[in-house]
Amino acid sequence: MIHFRLAFRVHLSAVAALCLAMGANAALSEQPINSPILALEELQAGMQGEVWTVFRGTEPEAFSVEVTGVIQNALGPGKSMILCELTDERVQHMGAVAGMSGSPLYIDGRFAGALSYQVQRFETVRFAGFTPAEDLLEVRRIADNSDRSSPSGPLPVGTKATNLDSRNDGLTPLSPVFSIGGLAPQVAELMAQPLAELGIATTTLGGSLDTSGDTHSGEPIQLTAGQAVGAALAIGDITMAGTGTVSQVDGTRVLAFGHPLLGLGEVEMPMTAAEIVTILPSNMSSVKISNTGAVIGTVRQDRLSAIYGELGEGPVMIPVTVHTPYRTLEFSTVRHPQITPMITAMGLSQAVLGSNDSGLVAGFSVEARIDFSGGEKLIMEQLYAGPKSFRDGLNGLTRDLSTWLQNPVEEAFPERVVFSVSELPVNPTTSLDNVRLSHRSARPGESVSVTLSLRNFQSQPWAASIDIPIQPDWVGETLEVVITNGPTLDLLTGGQRTYPVSQIRDFSTYLDVLRAQRAPDGIYVAVLTPTEVFLDQTGTTLELPGSLARIAGGADEARFTQRKAREVLWESHLLDDRLVPGLVRRPLVVTD
Repeated sequence: MIHFRLAFRVHLSAVAALCLAMGANAALSEQPINSPILALEELQAGMQGEVWTVFRGTEPEAFSVEVTGVIQNALGPGKSMILCELTDERVQHMGAVAGMSGSPLYIDGRFAGALSYQVQRFETVRFAGFTPAEDLLEVRRIADNSDRSSPSGPLPVGTKATNLDSRNDGLTPLSPVFSIGGLAPQVAELMAQPLAELGIATTTLGGSLDTSGDTHSGEPIQLTAGQAVGAALAIGDITMAGTGTVSQVDGTRVLAFGHPLLGLGEVEMPMTAAEIVTILPSNMSSVKISNTGAVIGTVRQDRLSAIYGELGEGPVMIPVTVHTPYRTLEFSTVRHPQITPMITAMGLSQAVLGSNDSGLVAGFSVEARIDFSGGEKLIMEQLYAGPKSFRDGLNGLTRDLSTWLQNPVEEAFPERVVFSVSELPVNPTTSLDNVRLSHRSARPGESVSVTLSLRNFQSQPWAASIDIPIQPDWVGETLEVVITNGPTLDLLTGGQRTYPVSQIRDFSTYLDVLRAQRAPDGIYVAVLTPTEVFLDQTGTTLELPGSLARIAGGADEARFTQRKAREVLWESHLLDDRLVPGLVRRPLVVTD
């Protein structure tokens, strides 16, 4: 009898446990819709919650958590964090996953917060941090009060990408890992460090389901909390998007991520659909692998507690086309003074370096045509001696693009950028071995012959010469014959390249300054004399009388600058199809 009663009690316990399990599964089978907010002060340790996220595909699933407590002011004054234990067996072996950021937390059917922070690495019991619901809604209120008068500005000082393999122990945002599509591995590696300096950690494991860049069309867009969503920096043949999770949907208004994307503040970037391929579990930092889908709206806020976007039309972007002898790449980039140049350089790099049929080993030329509103255009050309020099020159290209995007005069994002890449039959590098002047002194009416000893890449030496006609007004001066490239000559002579940006007062003048720069290719032979230059926003004035200089400088010190330089008395440009590094100076005395 005793044995029967014991067995009966055991049987009843098993039935009860089964019923509890079935009840738990039933609780996790249906996601709350339009749920009310659970205030932070109502949270108590031991509360059971459900977190909804996508493990694979597009449909969110729930996993269980238990509230451990609230860490006050964990993210700054007045910004607390909810600490929960991940009690579900499915997530115990993977912990908080990069890409789960934004996954909504429900307690008793009410929206309590969004999963957003990894608490520790290599923990024996898995925990995660959650951004309170009130903080997410604060971002939506900021969006409601925004006039959307300006795009995002420079990246905040100190923004850094989080390396998934080198995170510090302790509280770490589950930063979206930006998936890159359309890049060869070597190009992705080349761009990894420059992107990391902008706060962008990347992986090449992601892909793209829709490369057209067209806004989703057809049936009304359906998006629910717990689904994956992307914030894209580039779409088209080259894609880059950070994938996270939707926290709340209110009509067309969407809150996601539970932490910043890059902390840019007010932004305009494509919001995209996303599909989760799988989760790669790791004791250090697990990560979702995703495919970027069609554009479904616009991300408008990138704040501490969340990103905010609106379903519907995508934002205005900058179309970029790269023509090469082998293919044409077309993609669009967000309008941002630091991100746009980087994405543009990335696409150009892929076109040049990222294919089997690239035959640009000897060298190539790049023409960049940049179209602005109002019919303004800027055309830049550059020679490159093989892929290695291109890699080295990427920094310069990115710097140049950043310069005209970050000018303080006015907002000046281009309407279109087109690159044309042409293959060169031979390496365009020419070394300058020696320079010889036929005379070290001369009289007006005579000529001084300048002979250049040159050597093309892997070729025999050869010589070129040019005559300098001696002018009457040079009498009595000790001059300098300079042989160098265009950028160096600009610096020596106080040319347009030397203008402080603060001196330029309108964008048209700024473009004129860029257009006036000497060509970077070839070599210049110039006759120079010491002088002082007086720089203002419209030009360079040589040896301005002292009285006028004082008046002008006193009127506007920011506009006018006086500096020592060299005046060009005569110059000639040679070998415009070659790259000729170096600087050679020779004295020249003109007598009567």
